[in-house]
Amino acid sequence: MGDLGRGVLYPREHEAVAAINRKAPGPALAPFVEFYWHVRWSTEEPYETKVLSHPNVHLVFEEPAPLVYGVDRTLFVRRLEGQGQVLGVKFRPGAFRPLAARPVIALADRRIPAADIFSPAVEDTSREVLGGTDIDAMARLAEEFLLDGLPAPDPVAGQVAGMVDAITADPALFRVDQAAEALHVSVRTLQRLFAEYVGASPKWVLRRARLHEAAARAEEGVHIDWAALADDLGYFDQSHLTRDFTGAVGVSPARYAGLRG
Repeated sequence: MGDLGRGVLYPREHEAVAAINRKAPGPALAPFVEFYWHVRWSTEEPYETKVLSHPNVHLVFEEPAPLVYGVDRTLFVRRLEGQGQVLGVKFRPGAFRPLAARPVIALADRRIPAADIFSPAVEDTSREVLGGTDIDAMARLAEEFLLDGLPAPDPVAGQVAGMVDAITADPALFRVDQAAEALHVSVRTLQRLFAEYVGASPKWVLRRARLHEAAARAEEGVHIDWAALADDLGYFDQSHLTRDFTGAVGVSPARYAGLRG
């Protein structure tokens, strides 16, 4: 599943139920959109997919109506039944601010009818998208819709996207003050920018990146030195990693490693 599925818990179990694919946006949407993602599922028994979300807003074409998903700061859970598909648009961190016309923190942990943010035509586009079977054609319809109402790029949004990329890619950054120093801004400025553009605090973004790494290590299926991993991820000790992971996922990292699908 690779980077596309990073954050999807129990990925082997998930792969038995659902197929995930992605497609890059065209050049005009690249400053706004990270990629389009498509999930098609078929299951005889209801299945709950669980995801440790990233600091991104998504537009999802789905039944019965398209929705905008703000950054989910808890554990995202979706129940899959029977057969179906969805097409999602994963916006770059910060890039949804010009579309939202409000601080993105106002969308956090919420699912909002897409017609409340986009034009009512988003519902017609959703029906057309879901009537297809080819991800390229489906993504092209979504892209055409977004291009029709594309706002001017916000240079600050681009800067904030770079900030998110920088602090999540640097394993040496564990604290907000470290991140602020590395980005040459004050802690207060960083917090303000993340509330306005990202929809989650820099502390949450740093912590979520560590949890993604912990879950990915647990999926490797080899013996894990949890104390060493806690140290690698900047935790004070193993108990702090265990508490953080358990609070987010619902089981300890060691138990998750034993339960992986």
